Amino acid sequence: MKKITLHGLFFLVLLLVAAPLTATAIESEDCLGCHSDIDTVGEELFINAAVFDSTIHADLGCLSCHETVTENHPDDGLEITKAVCQDCHGEIDEEFSASSHAQNASCGDCHNPHKVRGLTEVSGLDMNQSCASCHDATEMIDSHNRWLPQADLHIAKLPCVSCHTGSEEYEIVLYIIQRESDAAFGDFELSDYHQLKTLSGEADIKSLIDFNQDGFISLTELRTFNRNPAYQSMRLQGTLTPKEITHSVKIHNNRWDCTFCHASGPDAMQTSYLALPTGEGNYERIEVERGAVLKALNSTPDFYMMGTTRSASLNILGVLIILGGCLLPVGHGTLRFLTRKNRAGKGE
Repeated sequence: MKKITLHGLFFLVLLLVAAPLTATAIESEDCLGCHSDIDTVGEELFINAAVFDSTIHADLGCLSCHETVTENHPDDGLEITKAVCQDCHGEIDEEFSASSHAQNASCGDCHNPHKVRGLTEVSGLDMNQSCASCHDATEMIDSHNRWLPQADLHIAKLPCVSCHTGSEEYEIVLYIIQRESDAAFGDFELSDYHQLKTLSGEADIKSLIDFNQDGFISLTELRTFNRNPAYQSMRLQGTLTPKEITHSVKIHNNRWDCTFCHASGPDAMQTSYLALPTGEGNYERIEVERGAVLKALNSTPDFYMMGTTRSASLNILGVLIILGGCLLPVGHGTLRFLTRKNRAGKGE
């Protein structure tokens, strides 16, 4: 009898231990089975499965943030818990809390946990659209115009975080842009995956520029892309992007000084990447040969930073203009000197 009782207690304890494990034996795929169907859960609880699967949070799984979800959800009546960002991102929270933004915005105001991506997986436009949810673009241009020349151009070409975080090192990220219409002078917009896939057909969209498919973009490949008559409505646009992101979001005094970017020298412009959209809605970067943006006319015609980037063609043209300007008066003066005797006594 004593032996049976011990066995019974053993199995009872085993059952009690296993019960919570059984109750929470649910996978992210089970969650998305309902939450990826907007008709089932509604717009507020809808999650785009393809987008979520490409995020770092997908690797952690739904239960990492929503621990109370069980196999009986939603019929179990349990309140769904939500993890706070600080549980995993303590250092970032400490940095952000010291910034002026912390008084007006929380993590969720800028980062949707079901769509959040790393710095290399989003475009500069995506970053600025997040800022634009609170900061009206027209108002920002007007306020920057008070001290910043061509404020509209700066705001269009730079992610806000390039100036408004404490990042110190930068790299050039290139994007394919194309005209919105067939008009010769139509506005350019960022090319999306489906537009580029239409051009590449069965091939990977990387083949539009990375012709040998080696995962590296050479200057020759950039020039070939720019001169391809089939891509006349397309071009490359460069953006100055932080190498590492920080969350010290505020107005940094050294950004008032134009030399922070414009006198950084050509060495700062050596590293660049081509960012191509993927079918999951993020971006994948490909390394570009060093010094690409220094040859603006041949490789990246839509990126020229005065005082920093260099164009060999423009340099030659500039020298010719200077020489021509000097040659004209010198030549004229020399000619008059050599013909002075012929003009003697003729009133000249």
